[in-house]
Order: sequence, then structure tokens, then C-alpha cells
Amino acid sequence: MEKKRLNEILGIRYPIIQGGMANIASGEFAAVCSEAGALGLIGSGGIRSAEELRRQIHILRERTKKPFGVNLMLMNPETEKMVDIVCEEKVPVVTTGAGNPGAYMERFKAAGILVIPVVAAPILAKHLERIGADAVIAEGCESGGHIGEMTTMTLIPQTVDAVDIPVIAAGGIADHRQMQAVLTLGACGAQIGTALLAAEECPIHENYKEAVLKAQGSDTIVTGRIGGTPVRVLKNQMSREYVKREKAGEDRMELEKFTLGSLRRAVFEGDTKNGSLMAGQSCGQLKEIRPVAEILAEICRGI
Repeated sequence: MEKKRLNEILGIRYPIIQGGMANIASGEFAAVCSEAGALGLIGSGGIRSAEELRRQIHILRERTKKPFGVNLMLMNPETEKMVDIVCEEKVPVVTTGAGNPGAYMERFKAAGILVIPVVAAPILAKHLERIGADAVIAEGCESGGHIGEMTTMTLIPQTVDAVDIPVIAAGGIADHRQMQAVLTLGACGAQIGTALLAAEECPIHENYKEAVLKAQGSDTIVTGRIGGTPVRVLKNQMSREYVKREKAGEDRMELEKFTLGSLRRAVFEGDTKNGSLMAGQSCGQLKEIRPVAEILAEICRGI
């Protein structure tokens, strides 16, 4: 029997989930993405209080009646309260990262929420399937932000072979060729983040957008690899200095102080020297600022 595409599973136009990018994936931006045909996600990574998450959900619901989701970063100290809120608000879909959602699975299921964790390896996908995940997002190391070690090209078929639940591809998907490739590898759809940094409606500072458009695919660097917390960002003064200090054996706590607040500096202040400009290797394909609707239509052209 032919497997369902992600858009059929979620009741949306395109088989695409908008990445829950910290400090970027606001209720307003998620609503734009849902209206344009993807599953818009509110990212909790940059949200400091559970009630602010509730406010962002209400902002989204004022702007769209389409399906949406919330990305929960499970290391957030407000996670317990945020889980309560997504259940109370009957959020249709929850994606998770930075932790195991097992402790919350019963509550999610009781609230009728689809649970879709992000994974970086097939073995984790198998474990999450056993504890009740409805699907997984298999994210290759080409992606921006926090990454694993496997590439999308190797991760997707191995994860598809390892589990019976749907697999959504992430990492390095910015046009219709890459979307076709991950569908061929067995994914039911894709999650995209970097491609949406070049959207008219994306709420990042214009300096950040300009840096992404100027970047080549080789202009990213991975910080934190030695310390076990790898994050892909654009090369700049901060990221080069971080890697230099990391290789010199600087203490992990000192390195964390060095990057404290760096993502917010990039997103809100447009600091392209000392900010953390999270972006994946597909940045080299982004040449112009376009509306979200146009970006999604191009990625899904011909599939």
C-alpha cells in the first residue's frame, strides 16, 4: 500500500513543516507559514516563560484557522508548564528536540496531540516509535542550528528502514530537487528552516537576511563539536573565535559565556560579527528575498 504524504497526514497543502527556529518561529510567522500551505510551528527555544508560549499560540489563532504545531525544546526549564499549556490549548502537533518526550507522552496522547520528535540517528527513532511517537523528523547534519553527525542522504533511508511510522526529512532541503530526493529516499515530506530565512515575512533582522543571501554553502562552520554540542552557523568573527578557543581546550563553561545571547543578538540586533547566525549548508542556494508562499511552491514544484 502506498504511504501517505505528510500533507495528507496533517491536512495541509504541502508536505512541509516549518522549522521551529528559536527566536524566529513566532506565532505570527508560524501563522504565515500555515496560511501558505505548510505546517507552521511556534518555536519554544527562545521563549522564556510558559505564559508567553500561550500568548504566541493565541496570536497564531487570531491569524489562521489552519493546522499548526509547537516545537518544544525539552531542556527549557519551563518545559513542564509548556507541556500543560499545549495540552490545555489543544495544539494539534508537537515536535520535540533536546530531550526525550517519553515522560510527557501520555499527556500528549490524552490531549489528542500528534507527537513528532526530531532525531539524528535511526536507533533513537526506533526507541521513540516504541514509546508512542506518531512520526519522526530525521535531521541531517547539513541543517542549521543543533545537529547530529549523519548526513540527510544516509540518515533518511536508514531511518525509514528502521521504523514503521512516517519519517520527515530535514537538513539541506531548499528546492524541488532536494524535496524530490528525500521523497525518493522514503520520507513522507520535509521540515525546512534555512530556506525560510530568506522569506519576506521572516522576522529576523535585515543584516541576518543579507548575510544568508551572501553566503556560499561552504560558508558555515560547526561550533561545539569537540564539546559534544555541535551547532551549525555562518562563519563570522564570533564563530571562528569560538572554534579557535575550543580547539585550544578552553573550558566549556567559558565557551558558553562567550556565546550567551548570541542568537538574540543576530535575530533582533542584526549583529553579524558577534551574533550566532544559525543557517544550514543550503544557504548557498538562496539568492533573493521571496514571500513564504513562493518559497513553498518552488520547493514542491513537480512532486
